[in-house]
Amino acid sequence: MTEILPCSCYRLVFTSVRAKIRTRNGIGAVKLRPISCVATDGENSSVVVKNGKDYLEMCRVVNGMWQTSGGWGKIDRDNAVDAMLRYADAGLATFDMADIYGPAEDLYGIFINRVRRERPPEVLEKVRGLTKWVPSPVKMTRSFVEGNIDVSRKRMDVACLDMLQFHWWDYSNSGYLDALKHLTDLKDEGKIKTVALTNFDTERLRIILENEIPVVSNQVQHSIVDMRPQQKMAELCQQTGVKLITYGTVMGGLLSEKFLDTNLAIPFSGPSLNTPSLQKYKRMVDAWGGWSLFQTLLQVLNKIARKHGVPISTVAVKYILDQPAVAGSMIGVRLGLSEHIKDANAVFSLELDEEDVDSIRDVSSRGKDLLRVIGDCGDEYRRA
Repeated sequence: MTEILPCSCYRLVFTSVRAKIRTRNGIGAVKLRPISCVATDGENSSVVVKNGKDYLEMCRVVNGMWQTSGGWGKIDRDNAVDAMLRYADAGLATFDMADIYGPAEDLYGIFINRVRRERPPEVLEKVRGLTKWVPSPVKMTRSFVEGNIDVSRKRMDVACLDMLQFHWWDYSNSGYLDALKHLTDLKDEGKIKTVALTNFDTERLRIILENEIPVVSNQVQHSIVDMRPQQKMAELCQQTGVKLITYGTVMGGLLSEKFLDTNLAIPFSGPSLNTPSLQKYKRMVDAWGGWSLFQTLLQVLNKIARKHGVPISTVAVKYILDQPAVAGSMIGVRLGLSEHIKDANAVFSLELDEEDVDSIRDVSSRGKDLLRVIGDCGDEYRRA
């Protein structure tokens, strides 16, 4: 039996940055109505997520800025912003960050100002900044919520946040509904363009929709190894139009040629797990089926990748983008340290055929049911 590590292990990075948060000012039926839609352009590179009158067009491959929170290498501000400009120039102009991701929001603020000064209007029009608010579960008053949103607006140097994704630690505290209602009011007042969620489970998403809070998406962990979102969440999303934005899709880099044909059981015989993400997703591999089965998966992905002339990571992202209810997938960016612009853009032209999909599905299904092992989306951050 695979040992599932306690919640504190899954929350290695999230809790470490949470501790640094600065002080900042019977389920009923959901009404099934066409509140959201997705449309893609000719190259399948953009998506419009819509809920009622609220909408946001964004790139389907999202640049994740989690790595700026520490543990992935020292980030130089100027080099990081230069890298953000290169991504935007290449059409990868949607960036995901959070109030707790170290200087991420500040870097975005510097970046967006350089875009305004140094790039033509058509580039600025495509740039999107998705941020998250991750508060402690205290009383959610209007002034407290607005004060925190104003901090993010100031740091990102925008009058209106493109998307505010809300996280909540403790479901026993229903204050998340108060917070979301205040966020909806701030949206109506022009401080937020779209309200969304991150790491909410299916039951709470249903409750939120029953309270007529117009969320457009839920950001969740989703990869070939972790298919939990397709077991419960995706069905509700398809019924209501809410979309999924996924992270952990390349498992911190585990889904790559670097880890193909390696044996981590032998000390110093393979690549080191030298980032918080690699350590986190290695535990997910252990929970799913172990390193031997993971090697089988990598071998299958490598065969498909070589067939299409792309890297393993591109196949992994495309497979998840093709899943029901998925609007976009995150690829982490180590700004100024490494880049994967070409590989990320290759996702948009890659078409997996029936043989590819069947072979991936076959090896993925050999692993354990992580919904039963870990729980629903986001439960890895809330297990006692």
